[in-house]
Amino acid sequence: MGKRKLQLAILDMYDGEPNQGMRCIREIVERFSKEVTYKIFDVRGKAEIPEIRDFDLFISTGGPGNPLEGNGYWDLKYYDFLDQVWIWNQNHSKKKYLLLICHSFQMACKHFGLGEITKRKSTSFGVMTIHKTADGIKDPLFQNLPNPFWAVDSRDFQVVQPKMRKFKLLGSQVIALEKIRNHVEYERALMAIRFSEEIVGTQFHPEADPVSFLNHLKKPDVREKIIALKGKGKFRSMLEDLVDEEKIYKTNETLIPNFLANSIRKLTNRSVEVMI
Repeated sequence: MGKRKLQLAILDMYDGEPNQGMRCIREIVERFSKEVTYKIFDVRGKAEIPEIRDFDLFISTGGPGNPLEGNGYWDLKYYDFLDQVWIWNQNHSKKKYLLLICHSFQMACKHFGLGEITKRKSTSFGVMTIHKTADGIKDPLFQNLPNPFWAVDSRDFQVVQPKMRKFKLLGSQVIALEKIRNHVEYERALMAIRFSEEIVGTQFHPEADPVSFLNHLKKPDVREKIIALKGKGKFRSMLEDLVDEEKIYKTNETLIPNFLANSIRKLTNRSVEVMI
């Protein structure tokens, strides 16, 4: 008999908005097709939430809008999902593994009380440096990534002001921070948190690949907005970043695969074959 494949739930938080994120995530997951099968849940559009007991792994995506707002239905179901994963892991030897991306990460930080979610002075968008903390240098999520590493950042909101008492209570760790900006007085956003051994999240987009980013930059409204905010030089540098294999390509090839490979090994005690 063949080995049982692990069950992965992808929680789609895009609310029907056209995006490249889902394609990128599916393509990464499909590299693990020998180990994992997956199902997609439309959280915001249809209030679909996976049954915790039926799945081994979860990836919860980024998405548009204000992470502090919901409709009083899907968002409450989502917060209950976060609680269920946490409680399951406190009470079962076989754990559930969860990766939270951007919008999902911000909602989880709000729910667990780990920081303040505020609106940024201006949209953060582009290929940015992400800096590991001392804990992040040791974290398996970032294995084989340099410090700092590069990733796509796209957000109007940010998680800042870590509540260290709550971090200590939950056993959570800040594992990455926003780039250092000595010329401004803004706080550095929390770019990644290890909520627990099984739950981890990033405020940036580790799934983004050069194709997805280029398609986004090709949109006339996006191009005009970036040039208005950053100038033509910054826009050209973003295009140059796309062909650098040590930037977003490296992160795409490394971070989510690290999450999946490490989770699969812990769940199965098997070495992981990745389809490239």
